[in-house]
Amino acid sequence: MARPTSRDDLLAAAADGFVKLNSFVDGLPAGAIDAEFAFEDRDRNVRDVLWHLHTWHQMVIEWHRVGTLEGGVPAVPGEGYTWKTLPDLNQKVWEQAQLVQLAGTREAFETSHDRVVAVIESHTDDELFSRGIYRWTKSTTLGAYFVSATSSHYDWATKKLRKHKRTFSD
Repeated sequence: MARPTSRDDLLAAAADGFVKLNSFVDGLPAGAIDAEFAFEDRDRNVRDVLWHLHTWHQMVIEWHRVGTLEGGVPAVPGEGYTWKTLPDLNQKVWEQAQLVQLAGTREAFETSHDRVVAVIESHTDDELFSRGIYRWTKSTTLGAYFVSATSSHYDWATKKLRKHKRTFSD
């Protein structure tokens, strides 16, 4: 699917990616859901990947609240981080994942997905995909942030879990 450029396309891509990812997780072989990845990676298991997605949902929802609803300037990507230090931020997310169980992570991921979808639904095409609407998004669009936090991220996660399934099945 091409990168979404309209509200409807974004909602469809987010829904499609969400369903595919959850179906993929549900279809993992017995034991694979809790198994460590056999390859070197920051994320070491299904829980880590789902927690990563959940946390990025939470971040984009917070950026939206501060920047779009309140007219402020959110700390993007996170307080004390820049896009150049993104690996450090993602490492912090991984460390947080170590404190939760898979069942709670799946529930959190599903809930935060629903919250992101509700935010997307509250906007028009122009609000999502026109540049310069919101000061905090600078040279990009609000929609681009939501694409990154949903459909693009779901594709990333599914590819990672597909690799896990292959190595687990060998």
